[in-house]
Amino acid sequence: MGRDASVIGLGAWQLGADWGDVSEADAHATLQAAVDAGVTFIDTADVYGDGRSEQIVGSFVKDKPGLTVATKMGRRLPQEPENYSLDNFRAWTDRSRANLGVDTLDLVQLHCPPTPVFHSDEVFDSLDTLIQEKRISAYGVSVEKVDEALAAIARPGVASVQIILNAFRLKPLERVLPAAAEAGVGIIARVPLASGLLSGRYDENTTFAADDHRNYNRHGESFDVGETFSGVDFSTGLEAVRRLRPLVPEGATMAQFALRWIVEQPAVTVVIPGARNPEQARANAHAAELAPLSPETLEKIAAVYDELIRPQVHDKW
Repeated sequence: MGRDASVIGLGAWQLGADWGDVSEADAHATLQAAVDAGVTFIDTADVYGDGRSEQIVGSFVKDKPGLTVATKMGRRLPQEPENYSLDNFRAWTDRSRANLGVDTLDLVQLHCPPTPVFHSDEVFDSLDTLIQEKRISAYGVSVEKVDEALAAIARPGVASVQIILNAFRLKPLERVLPAAAEAGVGIIARVPLASGLLSGRYDENTTFAADDHRNYNRHGESFDVGETFSGVDFSTGLEAVRRLRPLVPEGATMAQFALRWIVEQPAVTVVIPGARNPEQARANAHAAELAPLSPETLEKIAAVYDELIRPQVHDKW
């Protein structure tokens, strides 16, 4: 992407919608806490709150140099390949530029488009045109599947690939991260805490608000089920967390431990945990300061995945 970014960024989905209500004042306080803790990379999308997240981020970053804002486009229309056209790209980026209050967007990512889009020369030619027109500085893709990531990495103009990567989603380690490293493509690790499962804060009695995707998308009713709890059954995820908890270093939280695991994976550029309050934002950022995990710990994390998680998710994405 041509910029230096903090290894731990901030995902701004929570600040727009689908995670329960967050006021604009609370959102700004969360963003400020993240930046004060060293975060320089913020990820949003035009569909988060139908632009609310972009607007909140835009009003925050105004007059704050040195921050990189990545947004995403493509999910405000039906997920059909013919909708990924230059005219639509121009309209979508014009809207995001207005929401964020900038002339040129730092990074625009196709937001988990249908698989045929990754194989369309016209789509990527259109993205190149957006750079030529100075609407965007760089473009990338957000993907659901490993094969989509590999197709994108093979495109010479792609600056970044955003993919789910956490202790419950190890498949990208096999081919995606090595391919990205070889091609010089950035990896943005999303859903790093498996929608909060890896924070260790939940149990069998935890409930979620009606407008929280962890309630309404538990089985993929609204979008890809892999985006909610990384596609892991909730009770299975709780059991996996119980087995991982003894591995957490003294003085660290379960969430920091989970983020530290991602930071250590070769080729990861930035990990984008969400936060709904300043305390979460600060704690997430400080995960980068933890000591490296021991080889023994890494092996035990993999063993928990192999026994409990792999059968549910490894062959799906």
